Amino acid sequence: MAQSINLFGFEITRTKPEGAPQQLQPQVSTPVSDDGAITVTAGGYFGTYLDLEASFKNENDLVTRYREMAMQPELESAIDEIVNESIVHDVTGKSVTIIVDDLEQPENVKEMIREEFQNVLRMLDFSNMGSDIFRGWYIDGRLFYQVLIDEKNPRMGIQELVYIDPRKIKKVRTVIKKKDPRTKIEVIDGYQEFYVFNDKATVQGQTLITQVNDTSVKIATDAIVNINSGLLDAKRQMVLSHVHKAIKPLNQLRMVEDAVVIYRLSRAPERRVFYIDVGNMPSKKAEQYLRDIMTKFRNKVVYDSSTGEVKDDRKFMSMMEDFYIPRRGEGKATEITTLPAGQNLGELSDVRYFENKLYKALNVPISRLETQTGFSLGRSTEITRDELKFSKFVDRLRNRFTILFDELMKRQLSLKGICSIDEWETLKEKIHYDFLKDNNFSELKEAELMSARLQLMAQIDPYVGTYYSKAYVKKHVLHFDEEGIKRMDVEIAEEQAENPLPETSAEPNSSVDQAFQSEITK
Repeated sequence: MAQSINLFGFEITRTKPEGAPQQLQPQVSTPVSDDGAITVTAGGYFGTYLDLEASFKNENDLVTRYREMAMQPELESAIDEIVNESIVHDVTGKSVTIIVDDLEQPENVKEMIREEFQNVLRMLDFSNMGSDIFRGWYIDGRLFYQVLIDEKNPRMGIQELVYIDPRKIKKVRTVIKKKDPRTKIEVIDGYQEFYVFNDKATVQGQTLITQVNDTSVKIATDAIVNINSGLLDAKRQMVLSHVHKAIKPLNQLRMVEDAVVIYRLSRAPERRVFYIDVGNMPSKKAEQYLRDIMTKFRNKVVYDSSTGEVKDDRKFMSMMEDFYIPRRGEGKATEITTLPAGQNLGELSDVRYFENKLYKALNVPISRLETQTGFSLGRSTEITRDELKFSKFVDRLRNRFTILFDELMKRQLSLKGICSIDEWETLKEKIHYDFLKDNNFSELKEAELMSARLQLMAQIDPYVGTYYSKAYVKKHVLHFDEEGIKRMDVEIAEEQAENPLPETSAEPNSSVDQAFQSEITK
C-alpha cells in the first residue's frame, strides 16, 4: 500500500472508500458572520469586553440616531411608503400566509404546520401590529424577541414572545482555540455563543460591557430570535439599517433648508439707508447728532385709547436692519434711500435636489411623494423603471423579514414534536410565505405574459405533431420546467379521470353532418 505524503503540515493519501468517516482539516480562521455578533477569543469574555466598549457604544448610538432620523417629515413619508407597500392587510386583518403545497408530507402534517403558523402570528399580534413590527425592523436594522415556554411542559410550544430593545442586547461569540500538536499552529477548537442583556444599558447611558459583571444576564441562543437587515459595515462587525444610506442626504437637506430660511429672513425686507448730513461738526458732536436722529426715527409715541396710556411703540426696524451713515458737506444734504431685497428668494432648486437625493437613497420613487402626480393603473409597459426597482426592493425586504417566521416556526414545530430541527432545515426550503400585494404591477405583468404565450401557442398549434412536439411547446412556449410539466400531466390525468369526455359517434347524427358528408361524396 502506498504511503501517505506529509506536505506543509497536511497529509495526502488515497481516496477513502465511500462510507468512511470524514476528517476535516483544522480551522485556523474565524468565519465571517452576518448576524452582527462580537467575536472574542478564549480566556474569558469578562476581560475582553472592556476592549470592545467603543463598538457597543457606537452601535447603541447608531440605533438611537436611526430613530431620530425617522421622525423627520421627509424620511417618515418615505418609510411609510415602504412599510405600506411591504405589509398589506385585508378586511380580515390577514397580511401573510404560509404556502406548503410543495412539501412531500402527508396532508395532516401540512395542516399542523399551517395551524402553528397561525399561532405564531397570533403571538406576534401580526394582524394589528404587523406594520409596526416591520417598521421597527426596517428603521433599527435589527429585531429581537425572547421566546418564553413552559419549562414543566415544553410540548405546549411557545407561550409568549417578548420584544427586546436592540440597544439592550448583543450576541457574543467566544472562540475556543488550541494548538495543533503536529503543526504547532493555533487552530479553532469550537465556539460558544450567547446573548448578553442589560436593562440599564440605555437608561443610564452605559453599555453592556461596563455592566456585564453586575446587571447583565447571559441568555442562551435558543431563547432569542434575532433577525437583522443583512447590511454590515466595512469591518463586518456592526449591523446597519437601510436608513443608514440616508444619513448624509438628510443632513445636507437640513443644512440647505436652514440656509434658505436664514437667507430669506435676512434678505427679504427692504432696508433703508439714512445719509445724515453732519456738516462741519466735530466727530463727537457728529456721533451724538447721528444717535439722536436714530432715536427719533426708531421711537414712536402712541396713545392707547382703551387704557389711556401713552407708550413708546417701537414698530420700526432696529439698527441691525437700517443703516445710518454720516455725510459731510460737499453740497449733499440728508437723504433716505432703500436697498432692494433679495431677487431669488423663490429659488428652491437646491432644496429639491437634496430632497430627491434623499428619496433615491431609500429606493422610493420620487413620483410617489409628489402630490401633483396621480395614481394610474395601466399596462405593465407603462410602469416606470423606478416602480420596477421599488417592487423588487420590497420583495427583497419581505424575503429578509421572513427569517423571523422561519426561526419561530423552527422552535414551535420542534417543541411540539411535529418535526425536528434538522428536519425543519430541509422542509423550509420548500416552504415560502405569500404576502398580500397592493401593487398591481406583478399581476399585470403575469397577465400580459400569459396572454402573449397563449397567442403564440395558438399560432404554433397547427404545426404541433408535424414540425413541433408537445414537449417543445411546453418548454419553450409556455416555459414550463420539468417539475411543472410532470405536475401538469398528473393534474390533467386526474381531471380526465374525474370528468371523462363524452363518447362521440363516428356516424353523422345531424342534418348538418349529413349534408357535409353528401358534399364530400359528390
